Amino acid sequence: MQQDFQSLLLQNRLLTDEVKRRIDQLAAINTVAATVSQSLDLDKTLKTALKAVLDVVSAEAGGISLIDDHAGEVVLRAQQGWVHDFVSPPMRIPLGKGMSGKVILHNDVVVDNNLDGSEELAVPRFRDEKFRSIAMAPMHARGKIIGILSIMSNQPESFNHEVVNVLRAIADTVGVALDNARLYEDASEQETRLKAIVQSTADGMIATDHQGRLILINQTAETIFDVDARKLIGTPLREAPIHPRIRDSLLYALSTQTGENKSFQATLESGRMLSLVVSPVYIQSQVEQNRKNDGWVIVVQDITHLRESELQRAEFIRAAAHDMRNPLGVALSSLNMLDDFVGQDDPTAKEIIRIATSGINRLQDLINDLLHLEQIESGYGVSMTEFSAEELIRETCIELRPLIAEKQLDFTIEVEAELPLLTADRRWVKRALINYLDNAAKYTKAGDNILVRAFRNNMLLHIEVIDNGPGIPVELQPRLFERFYRAAEDTIKGTGLGLAIVKSVSEGHGGGVYMRSQQGQGSTFGMTLLLGERPK
Repeated sequence: MQQDFQSLLLQNRLLTDEVKRRIDQLAAINTVAATVSQSLDLDKTLKTALKAVLDVVSAEAGGISLIDDHAGEVVLRAQQGWVHDFVSPPMRIPLGKGMSGKVILHNDVVVDNNLDGSEELAVPRFRDEKFRSIAMAPMHARGKIIGILSIMSNQPESFNHEVVNVLRAIADTVGVALDNARLYEDASEQETRLKAIVQSTADGMIATDHQGRLILINQTAETIFDVDARKLIGTPLREAPIHPRIRDSLLYALSTQTGENKSFQATLESGRMLSLVVSPVYIQSQVEQNRKNDGWVIVVQDITHLRESELQRAEFIRAAAHDMRNPLGVALSSLNMLDDFVGQDDPTAKEIIRIATSGINRLQDLINDLLHLEQIESGYGVSMTEFSAEELIRETCIELRPLIAEKQLDFTIEVEAELPLLTADRRWVKRALINYLDNAAKYTKAGDNILVRAFRNNMLLHIEVIDNGPGIPVELQPRLFERFYRAAEDTIKGTGLGLAIVKSVSEGHGGGVYMRSQQGQGSTFGMTLLLGERPK
């Protein structure tokens, strides 16, 4: 009986010792985990992790190596307790060579408790350290080996089974911490590189979060808008001290979340002209999956120099247009007289006269468009009256029914109820709308639909013409409202002045133009007109 009792006591003591060892091992692992999780700085995490590991396993020296997949090497990144410096420059071992090769091959701890100098080493200088025992464990993260954690001793037979078990568990804990630090370092490096690119670009760049708060303003944008980015970060865009016309246009672009890039131009009182492109940003999120987008990027270009060149070119063409009208009129009258003289007897002569007459008519259309631009921009002959925008829209659409019927297009009008009367030059607003509709009809396939909608947004009346044509590449969108601009692949005839006339009419009435388009999904061309007195 006494013997059984003594045996039971011995078993309890052994069990208690085993539980204590397990608790000590868990405590050691938790100590390392808590230590290495305090920083995302990779170099700091390497040194901290190595010191914590050596304290736990009571080893005299240690090292941490990381795998460089691109170079195909195992690179020593941290060491402690070594006689020589193998970190600066780092010791590099080709994958598959030496003891590290065995660790990676077997994906398990490799132990040698009796180093005598006769071992085949990938780096012969390692023999100078005089270590007698070494244990090397693979570090795992995201399902793969990312490096090797090594501990060394100057005494043989230093690392028993318990030390190896602790090292095996600690290695993966350290591996995850190092992988997180490396990911953070990579992200920080990419962020720094991106910031350098953003700050050095000649275009102004503004970024907002999904709530419209400013999160980035580069130096070019600071200069364009004369603001201090440091004071505006975190400020809602609607409160930013930028030109009200630009701010209101941007807020409208942000409020219409269609998933498309939106572009428009604005001319400031100082004469500076800006081109702006607003693009939504989408980032896959596992936390907030119902957000429509994660923010916007606004690219601002100062195109004043282009505007000045355009004005100089327009001035030359305007003078030439006036000089050409009379000769062209004489030439057209002469062709009409010649047509009557030839009669139906000579088909060849009739065709030549028709071709010449068509060419003169196209040239006269170009001259008329140029003179229209001159009248709009100079304000000459502008007559401001009060009228209903809805009546104007319906009247214009009725007049264009033959064109719509010819192309077999469907036509829809959506006008917000109880729109206030518009004070503007009715003739020019109608001309701008005709240009938009004519443009939509040209690029819309037979059987498709064109939508005209009008609505109020604060003090601006918005008139939009929406088609489901081929769409416009984003790189071409900022220049669409320039005079004579036509895409290289555009084969549809035109003077290249239709959209420029719309822009001049809108800006002459205190508004502006904008467009939204995505290739293969149609386009929306809009203009805004100030509801109230025309700006001086």
